[in-house]
Amino acid sequence: MLSRRAIFALPLVAAAAVRAPALAAAARGKMQLCMHTNTSNNVGYRRAMEGWAKAGIKYVELNGAFVDEFLKTESLATARKVLDDNGLTAVHGAVGVGGLLEPNPERAAALDKLKRRIEMFTTLGIKRCYTTSGTSQKVTIDDFKAISANMHEIGELAKGMGDMKVSVEFLRISPYMATLPTALRLVRDAAHPNFGVLFDFYHFWSGNSRLEDMDLLRPNDIFHVHFQDVPDMPREMLDMFSRNIPGDGISPLNAILTKLARVGYNGPLSVELFLPRLTMGDPEAVAREVREKAEPVMKKAGVL
Repeated sequence: MLSRRAIFALPLVAAAAVRAPALAAAARGKMQLCMHTNTSNNVGYRRAMEGWAKAGIKYVELNGAFVDEFLKTESLATARKVLDDNGLTAVHGAVGVGGLLEPNPERAAALDKLKRRIEMFTTLGIKRCYTTSGTSQKVTIDDFKAISANMHEIGELAKGMGDMKVSVEFLRISPYMATLPTALRLVRDAAHPNFGVLFDFYHFWSGNSRLEDMDLLRPNDIFHVHFQDVPDMPREMLDMFSRNIPGDGISPLNAILTKLARVGYNGPLSVELFLPRLTMGDPEAVAREVREKAEPVMKKAGVL
């Protein structure tokens, strides 16, 4: 038999049970819609930044090579001024430097290129950047320890350069890091707080990873996220040009966003697409279309 105190406490217990999911959702925080310059790769730096700003974009991810084109005729200070004048915050950078992770005779030169890229990004206000697991080199199982050691070395280098954070993007076509579990294993073996994983929706859902693999995630594993959808077609037929704006495809976006939120990810969702109609399109119109389709997806998942 319930005591008198327990009976009077029942409404409070019930109310707390109702509030618990909402409180948990609030604790997960929010994410920010971001545009990756690859999505407007063919229109130029200034035009892309100005167009995106007119469409209401606040956060951008810069490909180093994209900025390099602008720097052929303008200064790095001017590149920063374009961001500031348009109310944009550069939150992430693509270093575009190969040979950083896998053992190879050109790695010392690659590290020098990485240092120069970090210096550029720091001037632009960026505190996080990424490399990829793409390579044409044959990688053996014996190379995995060296790859993790190289990750640790990069983390240490980045820490000494203004505490930059570096992540690696696992690619569905990579010969050694094509899935989330492998990326997590290598990065955890590296064990450096300045080196983490970049989670790309396209590479995750179009490759050999499974939704259940996200249950392996722990807080702070994911440093950055690329946000895309894929069309309803066999995964074997997907390629770089079959990435869709979030909301235009069949990926389980809500489930993926929810799992990211559960481990505390509250950073940018950077829309990176390669469709020619987007990369060559009017950047303001492209960004408006991205917002119109991606923001409802984020709201449904409770991350906007």
